[in-house]
Amino acid sequence: MTTSAPQPRTVVLGAGLAGTRLAARLGDGALLIGEEPYAPYNRVLLTEVLAGRYGPEVITLPEPGRYLRARAVRIDRSERLVLCEDGSRVPYENLVLATGANPVLPPLRGLFAPGARELPGGVRAFRTMADCLALSEAARPGARAVVVGGGLLGVCAARALADRGVRVVLAQQGDRLMERQLDPDASELVRRHLTALGVEVHTECRVRGVRQSDGAVRSVELADGYVLGTDLTVLACGVRPRTGLARAAGLDVRRGVVVDDGLRSSDPHVYAIGDCAEHAGAAPCLAAPALDQADALAAALTAPESARPYAGTRSLTRLTLPHHEHPLDIAAFGDPETRPDDDVVRLTDATRGTYRKVVVRGDRLVGGVLLGELTAVGALARAWAADEALPDDGSPLLHLLTHDGGH
Repeated sequence: MTTSAPQPRTVVLGAGLAGTRLAARLGDGALLIGEEPYAPYNRVLLTEVLAGRYGPEVITLPEPGRYLRARAVRIDRSERLVLCEDGSRVPYENLVLATGANPVLPPLRGLFAPGARELPGGVRAFRTMADCLALSEAARPGARAVVVGGGLLGVCAARALADRGVRVVLAQQGDRLMERQLDPDASELVRRHLTALGVEVHTECRVRGVRQSDGAVRSVELADGYVLGTDLTVLACGVRPRTGLARAAGLDVRRGVVVDDGLRSSDPHVYAIGDCAEHAGAAPCLAAPALDQADALAAALTAPESARPYAGTRSLTRLTLPHHEHPLDIAAFGDPETRPDDDVVRLTDATRGTYRKVVVRGDRLVGGVLLGELTAVGALARAWAADEALPDDGSPLLHLLTHDGGH
């Protein structure tokens, strides 16, 4: 089957945040192709669905006017066609890859039976709406869960399951939680918060394998030989750009689909945005760059004479870990790790449970972490995003850090 005329100028593959945003900006000039059996949704809010605070319909994105639910299986660059599993042949003038990222599945002994490609029962990644709904169904009060991975996704999954009354063990191979965003002091505060919610946290803890019974995983084996019984195992070990279609089509792919400042790939008729794209050597797989890239490309395709090159996104990680008495607000930006010549300003209030730290390298604010009180985060993030030289005496920085006036 071939889509009916008139054909859209731009075909967007992938109905995540980036693809849906771009298709909405382009209107009837674009066709969005998505393969999930759900309306497009905001993946960032899946944790709230898992925690039971939102229903799936709350995080649904507005569906663009031209939408095809199909699975693309091949890109024919010579004919400028997208070929789909259902037989659809979709022509394009411009093709935009917004295929997102796949979860990283750790090489755990016993995870896959010989010849198997699907995860066994009782094991889920935490990436899609299908994952979220399956986890929600299994998250009964008193059930046992092991979350493998203590990054941002693993912390969010552990917190959401704990909110549902699940007994959670969080196993992190690294020496601290959220090591990409937080320094050791901030990470320890997150650990204490999760522990107060009933989550059992183990750092420097490597999961070696899983054990199955009747087609489902019933226990998790740690590297030290200790075995944890479980009803549910969540793999939250990061994501990897989804580049299979691009690679098979002969596009330049490193970690992601390599794009220039116009978000154009090695084929001038093919672009890439969002988690699958690699720009300036980086593939951050974060929501803020994905949305910025969608907006930049929409401008380039609709008004090329006035469009600006995409210069990257300086993104802020912001998170709230709810608690019935003391929720924990977290914000992190830039690089919180310090070098020998860096200047560091750190304010800690154990009574109020607040922690603030900023890192200055040379005359630039290069990173910061705030927990417990985020009044200052807007001013600090703007100073960081501006990437301008700070005054020599540093007094404005201290003012920004104490923006709440010390109350």
